[in-house]
Amino acid sequence: MSSTTDNNAKTPTRWTGPRKRWVPIMVLLFVAVAAAGLTWLLTNIFQHREEAKHPFTQVVELTDTTYDPAVWGQNFPIHYDQYKKTAEDTDGDFVAVTPTDEDPRETHTLSRIDMEPRAQLMWRGYPFAVDYTAPRGHEWAFVDQVNTKRTKEPFKQPGTCLNCHGSMPEVYDKLGGGDRTAGFHAMNALSFSEAVEHVGSTIACIDCHDPQTMELTITRPAFVEGIKKVKALEGITDYDVNRDATNLEMRTYVCAQCHVEYYFAGEGKTLTFPWGKGLTAYDAMNHYDEVGWTDFTHEESGAPILKAQHPEFETWSQGIHAANGVTCADCHMAYQREGAAKVSNHQIMSPMANDETINASCLTCHKSTEDEMRQRVKGIQDTWQNSLNVGFTSLEALITDITKAEADGTATEEQLTAARDYQRKAQFLIDYTFSENGRGFHAPQYALSMLNQATDWARSGQLVLRGVEVENNIGPAVVEEHMPSQEN
Repeated sequence: MSSTTDNNAKTPTRWTGPRKRWVPIMVLLFVAVAAAGLTWLLTNIFQHREEAKHPFTQVVELTDTTYDPAVWGQNFPIHYDQYKKTAEDTDGDFVAVTPTDEDPRETHTLSRIDMEPRAQLMWRGYPFAVDYTAPRGHEWAFVDQVNTKRTKEPFKQPGTCLNCHGSMPEVYDKLGGGDRTAGFHAMNALSFSEAVEHVGSTIACIDCHDPQTMELTITRPAFVEGIKKVKALEGITDYDVNRDATNLEMRTYVCAQCHVEYYFAGEGKTLTFPWGKGLTAYDAMNHYDEVGWTDFTHEESGAPILKAQHPEFETWSQGIHAANGVTCADCHMAYQREGAAKVSNHQIMSPMANDETINASCLTCHKSTEDEMRQRVKGIQDTWQNSLNVGFTSLEALITDITKAEADGTATEEQLTAARDYQRKAQFLIDYTFSENGRGFHAPQYALSMLNQATDWARSGQLVLRGVEVENNIGPAVVEEHMPSQEN
């Protein structure tokens, strides 16, 4: 017993013998690592707090005449780098072309009239029947407008066309001697080729931001007047958008300066938004009929035609996202983190571009996955495309019937007039949603309702030519405006 006891006493344990030398060393290392980690954490928190307090470093002073976005980029390098990425092909529809003296571009986008010949028929007799390509990023807005066939001979376009395609504060200041409203009217009165000479860049920082405060601001007089009319319908008098709009509203309004339906009013070709009766396509149609506006006469049918532009704002305003306070910027300029700073992505693209943009835009509200969201959007747009096909088919048939009936004398003048009025109305609704760049997504039920109405009107026009009495109103269309009811 004693021998065993003596042996155990001589055997070292974990905490005795040579190992005991490592204990203080391990403790010291642990304390050092913990201290370093805590120091890093506290330093990082402090730096992030300072970044949050000072989201940018002022390298240069910005003024009301700092037009060059590269100068703004010295203060806002992250935003500027994103802004330059608007030149990238995020939709996969760029087409390589051979530059010419007349058109120096090396790329443009897919032709929408080649992809949809019935649209070419719809615009027969108007510049859009000659050249109409898919839109692309802001970096291309000016270059593409200057080089489209629609602004070249034999077409005589006014300077008004540039209001949405160039950086306008500089142009307005030059032509108005510092009075931007006066400059706006002066540019509208110029020819397109004359107005182009005054444009310094494509859409830039100063078009949407106040250079002193960085607050969002409206620089287009047409929108100032248009939204004033809309607010008046809501009972708000003397509305000044730059004074009265909330920041949430501004996150849509700065986009709505350009992404809207419009026309060129009067001899001065004044850019005007047809919003005096409201924001629906039917309100616009009623306005145009009241003032007697017609964009062109259809080359084959002889119908007086309205050409819709790109009414993203008006269409969005009828949808579920607008009803829930979701702005244009929430989806197309989603926030992202750069250190402690929260940056609105200035690449400005479709939220469906990739998984990252879907996550940043859609999945902040929708409890879903990127793939599920992509399929959901695809389902909405496929349904819209199917309805658009039906609408185009009915419109094509009406145009063919009117042209034939006039040629062979099988319809009276009264029947031809009535059928042409149906074409005017049906075509405007089809054009309205076809030229709107959401492909039915911005307000799905509203978009489908327009296509259904257009199909009905086109078929009614065919019946009128055959002597059938139709119980449809002929003239301004009046429907009750409604907000879509959808699950979020």
